[in-house]
Amino acid sequence: MGVLGGMRRKILTPDVSQTSLEVRGFHVKSAAARERLENVGRTFLEGFALAAESDQPTDSETGLEQIRKEFRGFAYEGAAMALAIRDGLPIGGRRHVERFLAGRADQHVYMAYVGVGWAMARLPRLCWPALHAPDPLLRWLILDGYGFHQAYFRTARYVDGQHRHERFPWPADGPRWYAARVIDQGVGRAMWFVAGTDAERLHAMVQRFPEHRRADLYAGTGLAATYAGGADEVELRWLREAAGPYAADLAQGASFAAGARVRAGLVVPHNEVATRIFCDRTPEEASAINDNALEGLDHNDTLPAYEQWRLRIKGAYQPSVDRKREKA
Repeated sequence: MGVLGGMRRKILTPDVSQTSLEVRGFHVKSAAARERLENVGRTFLEGFALAAESDQPTDSETGLEQIRKEFRGFAYEGAAMALAIRDGLPIGGRRHVERFLAGRADQHVYMAYVGVGWAMARLPRLCWPALHAPDPLLRWLILDGYGFHQAYFRTARYVDGQHRHERFPWPADGPRWYAARVIDQGVGRAMWFVAGTDAERLHAMVQRFPEHRRADLYAGTGLAATYAGGADEVELRWLREAAGPYAADLAQGASFAAGARVRAGLVVPHNEVATRIFCDRTPEEASAINDNALEGLDHNDTLPAYEQWRLRIKGAYQPSVDRKREKA
């Protein structure tokens, strides 16, 4: 690490205390759940720091690959945030995220795009055009990351106050009405952290939101519960049943999480448990459903291809969800 890299690390990297559940005011379900969520935050910042100090974007790969498998995806997410911030700054050059994704980070592309969304939340709007988002399908994940950041750090406004961006100004070519829905998916992911992985508390929080927002919030919740973990089998089954008509949305989010884990080679036991409960599939089978749903998406339709993709995945799980509800 050179002098300049050390300065970037010191100046850009947030204080690790900001990931403490106590500092954030989040619910503490148990010591184990608290440790898991705080490990996620610490690992995110570890990845951020590695990328902040790196001379070349891929220089951080060695350190990132040494991080424990269960949390490594969060480190890549943090690294992408740091590089996106560097892209958005008026000094230091551009194309950091682009070059990062040309290396090992391609396996973590979903997490990387979400990390760019964290950077969006920290950068002035005039810097947003510098953010690297070439994939017309995955670029929506940037707004998912933005929503997570806002709900995580501005919980009183976005969760308690249920603030919503009705016509968000990014991406510039829209559609602007859809941006609010993707941000809600990120808010739902963050609510899993706000609730301290307590399924009953999470469910109560979602139920306080207007009905038209709940499908996206539950989808985000399913993703977080599957990717990050923190709840046992009994709790996850309870959440699936409590979600009622939104159980297929939970499954869609869980399927996204499974796909991200499978692509990166980071599947761990709690992913398998959550995918089995929410999707009635293995992570590998859920990932295949995601891939199959990509076939023939219409990128010229008024409904964004990303939403077409989500609906197809949700539809693949609906029959299984309905059968379970009939048996109950």
